[in-house]
Amino acid sequence: MDHRTRAPRGANVATALVAIAALSATMSATAACVARSGPQATALVELFTSEGCSSCPPADRWLASTFRGTASTTSIPLAFHVDYWDRLGWKDRFAAALYTERQYTAMRANRATFVYTPQVLVQGKSIADWSTASRDRGAAPAIAVANGSPARADIVLDAVPQQGAVVIKARAQVPRAVNRKDAALYVALVQSGLVSEVTAGENTGVRLAHDHVVRTLRGGAALDAGGAASLDVVLPVPADGGSATTIVAFVQNPKTGDVLQALALPVSPETCAAAP
Repeated sequence: MDHRTRAPRGANVATALVAIAALSATMSATAACVARSGPQATALVELFTSEGCSSCPPADRWLASTFRGTASTTSIPLAFHVDYWDRLGWKDRFAAALYTERQYTAMRANRATFVYTPQVLVQGKSIADWSTASRDRGAAPAIAVANGSPARADIVLDAVPQQGAVVIKARAQVPRAVNRKDAALYVALVQSGLVSEVTAGENTGVRLAHDHVVRTLRGGAALDAGGAASLDVVLPVPADGGSATTIVAFVQNPKTGDVLQALALPVSPETCAAAP
């Protein structure tokens, strides 16, 4: 089956830091897990994939091997499982219509005419030769360009793990007015070390391993007149979770796909003390 055919449609840094400090002062002092973004941009790497797609497992392995660990100041990987492959006999338990719609939004931002899997985006831009290990091609050059650019948003994450959930306060500030139009704040709960034994569809009989899987995505929180946005959410931690849970926040213009900044915060009872 052709996996690339049409799918069903489904500044001033100092000023910014002062603003972020003011925002973080409103957060709970009892939270043990806190992260703040830095002055350089962190690249957001998105993989659109599916357990029902036979060409996707190599992309899943590439994402896991290329982006080891849970947090980085250079790149943050996210695996979005789309649901339009579910009709072929295997229902991907990680898939959601919301992630399919996100891929269509990215399609429009990239001025493309169809969606496909596997697809990789860096900073909202589609990368054709994502697996190529080359200085001039693949995902690496796009990540390097992002890392060499000043961040256009500042993000603070405050997370408190509780029984079966994570309480999250996310704050963002976009210092320059020119970057604020249509920008919004998003928060995702991401897990690694996930395994599925596939018994139907194109990957029948295959044991699939997944890292950096988006289990929940919330957001689209618009900026106010001063360039600030906030999200206070409680995200459930799935009972079938793997070896690591990470909270990822990013500021993006969905109309252009442009990612202004991203931030990852690993959370667990071991790394974050529970709130009293």
